[in-house]
Amino acid sequence: QVHLVESGGGLVQPGGSLRLSCAASGFIFSLRAMAWYRQAPGAGREFVAGIMTDGSSTKYAASVNGRFTVSRDNTKNMVYLQMNTLKPEDTAVYYCNTVNVIGGIYFAAGDSWGQGTQVTVSS
Repeated sequence: QVHLVESGGGLVQPGGSLRLSCAASGFIFSLRAMAWYRQAPGAGREFVAGIMTDGSSTKYAASVNGRFTVSRDNTKNMVYLQMNTLKPEDTAVYYCNTVNVIGGIYFAAGDSWGQGTQVTVSS
């Protein structure tokens, strides 16, 4: 079934950058919208960025808008999240997932979450 493997996280100083990758398999990738979520310690899972099937439309949480960029490569079944100007409050475990888009809002399609990748922003 759906299999998602996130990678690229790590420790970075405030103002730094990281590029996260999500390798997807087990479904027709090009037919599914995708999104990145994150979960900080003691907080619920938060939508970060979403991208439609062909990559022509994206959406970002206000907290990351202008700093993060989501992209995808349908020939490789990959989704990426370029994170720039990182802040300590960006510290979280980041996950990708298939999503349903309703009224422009991204909803996780199911419980097939990967292991996530840890992003820690600290000096």
